[in-house]
Amino acid sequence: MLNKIDHIGIAVKSLEKAKEFYEKSLGLTPSPVEPVPSQMVTTVFFKIGDSKIEFLEGSSPESPITKFIEKKGEGIHHICYEVDDLEETLSELQKSGIQLIDKSPRVGAHGKKIAFIHPKSTNGILTELTEKDK
Repeated sequence: MLNKIDHIGIAVKSLEKAKEFYEKSLGLTPSPVEPVPSQMVTTVFFKIGDSKIEFLEGSSPESPITKFIEKKGEGIHHICYEVDDLEETLSELQKSGIQLIDKSPRVGAHGKKIAFIHPKSTNGILTELTEKDK
């Protein structure tokens, strides 16, 4: 069902500060900074091997990322796995009793199809699924 870890999402107060460290100190090349208004975040990705690290900064006080940071501080927010067919995977998970945040795919960063599994079904870890590029 899962192909690979697509990315690890990290909530930060300052996207620029995180970007500067990974770019200047670790020598990684960032993706373009991308606002995702539907999720009230701004993101930047760094590719490391076959996976990526995504930094997320809330773009509003109502952003889930802003609220996450207020409650838990900066840090790992979610892990995202790549699947071949997101709709089929969500259907299978729902049939097996897994609690989903998204019962159908929505559009995330880079226009990719995404969906989240509720942490209550994943030992407290917010889990994102994304469909493999075709």
